[in-house]
Amino acid sequence: MRTRPRSLAALVALVGVTAFLSPAQAASNNTAAPSPPPPAPERIRVERLPLPPTAPSNAAGTCTSAVNPRGTGCMAADWNSGLRTGGFLPDSRTVTAAVRFAGAPAAPDPASMYSGDQLILVRTDGKTFPNGDAWKCLTCGTPPANKQGMNADTSYPQPFSDGRRVLYGTNIVDCGPYGLASPACTPDRLHIYPIRWNNTADGSGPGGNIRELRLHPDQMHLGFNSVSVTGGRFDQYGYFGRLRFDPAPATGTPLAPRYEVEKVTRLLDASPAAQSVHVDPRTPSKLVFDPSRPGVGEFRGFSKDGSEAFYVGFPVESSNIDLMAVGLRTGKVRRMTADPGYTDPVDASPDDRWIVALDTRGTDRMSFLAGMTGLPAVTDLLSTSVVSSVRNNGQRRFFQPYLIDRYGDRGSYRGQRLNYANISPDWNAGADPRWSPDGTAVSYQERLVSAPSCGGANPLPCPVSTEPGGRRTRLMIARLVDREPVHRRPVAPVSDRVPWGTPYVPGSAIPLRPYPAQGTYTLRGKAFGSAEVGIVWDDAKTAVKTVSVRYQRYSDDGRNVFQGSESVTRTSTSPTLTSLDWYSDLVKTDRGGKVLATKKSSADGFHITIDLWQTIFQATGTLTTTVGPRTYTQPANGT
Repeated sequence: MRTRPRSLAALVALVGVTAFLSPAQAASNNTAAPSPPPPAPERIRVERLPLPPTAPSNAAGTCTSAVNPRGTGCMAADWNSGLRTGGFLPDSRTVTAAVRFAGAPAAPDPASMYSGDQLILVRTDGKTFPNGDAWKCLTCGTPPANKQGMNADTSYPQPFSDGRRVLYGTNIVDCGPYGLASPACTPDRLHIYPIRWNNTADGSGPGGNIRELRLHPDQMHLGFNSVSVTGGRFDQYGYFGRLRFDPAPATGTPLAPRYEVEKVTRLLDASPAAQSVHVDPRTPSKLVFDPSRPGVGEFRGFSKDGSEAFYVGFPVESSNIDLMAVGLRTGKVRRMTADPGYTDPVDASPDDRWIVALDTRGTDRMSFLAGMTGLPAVTDLLSTSVVSSVRNNGQRRFFQPYLIDRYGDRGSYRGQRLNYANISPDWNAGADPRWSPDGTAVSYQERLVSAPSCGGANPLPCPVSTEPGGRRTRLMIARLVDREPVHRRPVAPVSDRVPWGTPYVPGSAIPLRPYPAQGTYTLRGKAFGSAEVGIVWDDAKTAVKTVSVRYQRYSDDGRNVFQGSESVTRTSTSPTLTSLDWYSDLVKTDRGGKVLATKKSSADGFHITIDLWQTIFQATGTLTTTVGPRTYTQPANGT
């Protein structure tokens, strides 16, 4: 069952769960410092930002003077048009964006340079650049000599605070002494340098795979993720490292001016006792669940003061994928969101008092999995990657941008949806949202659900786009109209060392994330009761195959009591195409026995198959969660 809040009041009065604030508070606030009252809703004005005209098609020559009289290019119309929101320049009036140009004439026509993936600037104040356009293509026409070895990844543009450079995927765009928005920043003066992470002992080769790069506020470090498949197991780790420009590298490829990521730390302690779920080293029959342990699954960014890394990691509550923050120096973990919806794209305000997160909350898409709050994340040893993949359905997103204060979800407070005044279930947000440096605006992009995730055999009809040229993407800005500009202080360089992480040695093997050995364990409730946990590894002893749990009046907070059983078995062999057999028969009551929630699979079980990259939902059987009077069921296949 899905609900769509239609009013501002509805958006700030969604169903509540308890926030995680310190090691022992996943289900209890008894030792927490009091959180302030939730903030009142504020006025927000959402506007579309100007983009290049839409190409009638991707065929060469279709971007004619009739479509763009200035001859400054057209962008692709489709859902996969390459549009990515970027960060603001220091002036807070100009935002960067990655776009895909299409329909350009063939060379030697001067307009042929407006083709393919490019980096543009967009004015947000209604003004134009000297040529009369509200946008400026920075990278169009960059000479080949100025972009030797450029990497293909051009996602998530993030300007440096000097206004002259941009982190551009796995590259850095640099206009030397010229401001990017200045007329003096021309293609012949601009350089694009690749970023390389050395992963060999002798410095040879192209370097390791890096993705989802985020610039640290000190402008000298960055965080990134790297995917590995070891022993048939798919995994991803977050990393932290220092940028160094090398104008003439002697080893590795490309042998061209480039940035190296050095002094790298893996944001993980790979010892078994450092994991959220681990065997008690003093009592081998006892299992411990401790979500205060830092373990970055996917790195997502930094606080604006540079002290914390944001990430998605092992859940605090079963099947509830939330944002977490961890102190780079201290290793102290802070839960940023707690709604049963899925979230990961995030950006902090310049003063770190707020975040904007893209979240599925308000759609109830994840509630059939995560609606029973407070359940310890034990079967998540197997189910986390599948649960996270339910957030999308191919070319349909369920994210919307939410403004949330630093203290997070608490009571009935679930933040405020930025676009509360123009809710559309068909337009959904894409990563990443970005705050203006003065804290008065947030930019983000939206995509319109598109085939094959609608139309044809899909029960969802495809909506017609009303954007210029039928474009299925758009760039948005949310103006926080009652806020005064803030001044963001420069961040001093931080240490290369992350004490709780693991220094990376080039050429060393990627570790396997440790899991408890096969066996039967007892997990004690923090208040009372227990759970019997069975863990079975596959025949090759390379990965966990089954996790089963039987709860016996289990309670962490003395108020919510769990009874019943749950079992998850992995049946696929592909690292990214995952199939699970899921059986659930759980009841959550209060201490007096009143039923608060249930989570039940059909008699023949719930069987889900999903690709971690394609995210197309396919399942047989049912999994249903009931919370009070509300019942949440899984989405239909393909939706």
